[in-house]
Amino acid sequence: MTPHGWMKHSTPELREIADKHTIFRCQVGSGLHGTAITGTDDRDEMGICVEPARYVIGLRRFDQYVYRTQPEGVRSGHGDLDLTVYSLRKWMRLALDGNPTVLLSLFVPASEIVTVTDLGRELLNEGPGFILSRQAGHRFLGYLRSQRDRMIAHPNGKRTNRPELIAQHGFDTKFAGHMIRLGVQGVELLETGTISLPMPEPWRSLIVDIRQGKHTKEEALTIASDLEARLEKLITTSSLPEHPDRDRADQWLVKAYSSTWAIEAKA
Repeated sequence: MTPHGWMKHSTPELREIADKHTIFRCQVGSGLHGTAITGTDDRDEMGICVEPARYVIGLRRFDQYVYRTQPEGVRSGHGDLDLTVYSLRKWMRLALDGNPTVLLSLFVPASEIVTVTDLGRELLNEGPGFILSRQAGHRFLGYLRSQRDRMIAHPNGKRTNRPELIAQHGFDTKFAGHMIRLGVQGVELLETGTISLPMPEPWRSLIVDIRQGKHTKEEALTIASDLEARLEKLITTSSLPEHPDRDRADQWLVKAYSSTWAIEAKA
């Protein structure tokens, strides 16, 4: 909540649910990847909560709670916090779809976990077995292409969030860094079934250098093109299953919600 008012997902009611029912919360973003630029990046966190029964069965609804140090429309900066806490059901839908940011939470090191319950640990242990699939490759590929398109769409800094980067380096180097990171992590996931966090060398240093303007836009695009080609091939050749096991995910969700509500009813 900010003095500028509440956004749709930032009401006191939603905050109370997130505060009381979170089962897992961790850092995401450049701080987790190890690609943050000292003195410039904010802190991004993501959480998961099991909302009360009335927000699933009744008329009320909880999809997510969002907290930002800065008000809506103001870009976050160094020292700011951006937090999103998803309902477990929404998080699962995003994870099964292969959302890159959501999938990161399955591989986050213990040092980056803010809070976790027994149910949260169960999700981290069992989730990869029914969530991960080659479908995630399509999402990493799509996000890579989105970052690339946004990088080259506004070469003069018009209608971009970071005109200062374009003025200094000739292109938005943060978009370039995200583009390559997504390619690297997507390839690793499809090749090994995991994502290394923070990013391993030499990729981590390369992305930091790209963000600092030590490589040209053309060099970044060439690297991304190679990663894109590898991802396209792995989508059909990876040993991961073609699709996630939605039946197992559904069974796990029903069990998780039922057991949580039963415990709360006795409290």
